[in-house]
Amino acid sequence: MDIVKRPDKRAERSRRTREKVIQAARELFVAQGYGATSLQEVADRAGVAVQTVYFAFGNKRTLFKDVVDTSIAGDIEPVAIMDREWFRAACAEPAAAGQLRAHVRGTSEILGRVAPLMPMIESAGAADPQIAAGWPDGPDPRYVVQHAAAQALVGKPGARPDVSVAMAADLLFCLLSPQLYLLFVQDRGWSQDQWEEWACATLTAQLCTGPATGAAPATGAAPAAGAGPEVCP
Repeated sequence: MDIVKRPDKRAERSRRTREKVIQAARELFVAQGYGATSLQEVADRAGVAVQTVYFAFGNKRTLFKDVVDTSIAGDIEPVAIMDREWFRAACAEPAAAGQLRAHVRGTSEILGRVAPLMPMIESAGAADPQIAAGWPDGPDPRYVVQHAAAQALVGKPGARPDVSVAMAADLLFCLLSPQLYLLFVQDRGWSQDQWEEWACATLTAQLCTGPATGAAPATGAAPAAGAGPEVCP
């Protein structure tokens, strides 16, 4: 007789509670800053007891890190970016242009979630120096991801033979940075789709053989809605 495993209702309730608390904390941290937000306010926004927040996260610093981590990942699952399906699928693309297109799309989704948090992250570090001390030492995790993407890309059909892994990693790291994304999307009013098309065209021109099939919008003014160039192969 087959044994049917019943879903763990307690684990599911715990997961939903964590999601609610993290979402509430994200909203409050962005709206009023890390330092000005109390765990009681987070609990009230999430509709749970403040003791529940302490039990699940321990303190505000841990909750802050979970807000950042889940914004990067897109969910609360403990799966590293390089182990995510979208990243593996992008690296598995047979040609360089196809990998770039998939990689920029996946990175664009992350930046759409993370870039709005950048001012809050900076202010949180200023308000609580232990936050910065809590990040792991060593290379920037974002660079590690981009370096892995560069390793997968260099040598594929369509990749420029004169571009090294180090150069490709630097281009991916800089052009797909949250700071540059914010300059275009927040400061200059580009849509996320328009930024994605520009980033794909620029990286294709830098990393792939052959000219890009479009031009980036003229600088100095935000492009009209829906006017992003069709540039990615």
